[in-house]
Amino acid sequence: MAENAAKTSKRARPRRLLRLLAALAVLGVVLALALNFYVVMSGGRYIISAEQAAAAADIDCVVVLGCKVEADGTPAPMLRERLEAGLALYRAGAAPKLLLSGDHGQTDYDEVNAMKRYTVAAGVPSADVFMDHAGFSTYDTMYRAKAVFGAERVLVVTQEYHLYRALYLARALGLEAYGVAAVGEKRPGDIYRGCREILARDKDFLLALLRPQPKYLGEPIPVSGDGDLTNDQ
Repeated sequence: MAENAAKTSKRARPRRLLRLLAALAVLGVVLALALNFYVVMSGGRYIISAEQAAAAADIDCVVVLGCKVEADGTPAPMLRERLEAGLALYRAGAAPKLLLSGDHGQTDYDEVNAMKRYTVAAGVPSADVFMDHAGFSTYDTMYRAKAVFGAERVLVVTQEYHLYRALYLARALGLEAYGVAAVGEKRPGDIYRGCREILARDKDFLLALLRPQPKYLGEPIPVSGDGDLTNDQ
């Protein structure tokens, strides 16, 4: 009898372990979705229209978040949408400067100079365009906007799905930030990007709690000054 009980107990252990793992997996999913919802609700409160942004006062700069640049060095469609939205705000007088933040960590891949060429070609004086060469992530961009470029009140431009997280981070890091969504066409990867964004929001929720320094900081370059100080070409 004791031997049978021992065998039954041994068979029950894997089932108990599976039930425990399943419960932990469900708890993890629930937590991830809850944090995602919190970031969306928190950041979404500060999304405004382009007309509201143009009427805002004392905005230091428009922060345009970088993304893919084509092999020929021109902005990809999603980045063009962000740049056009940023240009519209600048032309409407919403802010006196543009802060273009993106990945320039390699000599053969350069988002920020592509962004600056685009805005200067569109008629913005070069001195009004600042480049953040070390905007390797949304967190780095928001941290550096305040710590390096001395911004206090900003307008953030990116696609709406990304804007919730960007504004949540900006506010958590002490920026008075408002966001304007870049409008564009539907794309085949939109569902994938939306799903991936859930995990990105969870990650940035933790970063906002821990507040590590970004990979690079450097000497202050006040966004109230001359954007050509950020030129490297």
